Amino acid sequence: MADENIPSPMQDPVKAPEDWSTGDEPMTGPQRSYLQTLCREGKEEFNENWTKAEASKKIDELQNKTGRGKSS
Repeated sequence: MADENIPSPMQDPVKAPEDWSTGDEPMTGPQRSYLQTLCREGKEEFNENWTKAEASKKIDELQNKTGRGKSS
């Protein structure tokens, strides 16, 4: 009998960036490009050395700050 309190992977398919197996790798090209734009708009400094996980978190933070990524 399966434990009903543990969600199956299909119920919660989104992993936190810190749990990604590739989270420690350098950010991707698309992350870099989008972050450069968000940093410029949010008047924050861009860090060339962010990892994939750090970049993902920063994107979320800056989208909230700049209003980008919100549905109309």
